[in-house]
Amino acid sequence: MNDIVTRYLDTWNATDESALTDLLATHWADDCVYVDPLAEVQGREAVAATIQAVRAQFPGFVFTAVGDVDTHHQQARFQWGLGPAGEEPIIIGFDVVVLDDDQRIRDVRGFLDKVPA
Repeated sequence: MNDIVTRYLDTWNATDESALTDLLATHWADDCVYVDPLAEVQGREAVAATIQAVRAQFPGFVFTAVGDVDTHHQQARFQWGLGPAGEEPIIIGFDVVVLDDDQRIRDVRGFLDKVPA
């Protein structure tokens, strides 16, 4: 599951459209769902659009793992940070990722723990 979380963060960090498309095709289910306080989308194309919007809003920022990954069955929960590369995260969130039978990301539920004023 640590590898899944790494691939998940790689997807959010993809700045090249081709790399993003490849990561989504390889590691996300066709009918994936992504829900957080700011978005509720279904399907790889909608997830890609959401990621691209976040990347545009926070250019040069990177997503990093914060703490350990907690897993059971086909799901993982973990904290992530978003901020300038090599610096403390400005935003911290918490996601739960559920996999399908092919070990691809099927469902993500995200929460924002720390957001600047």
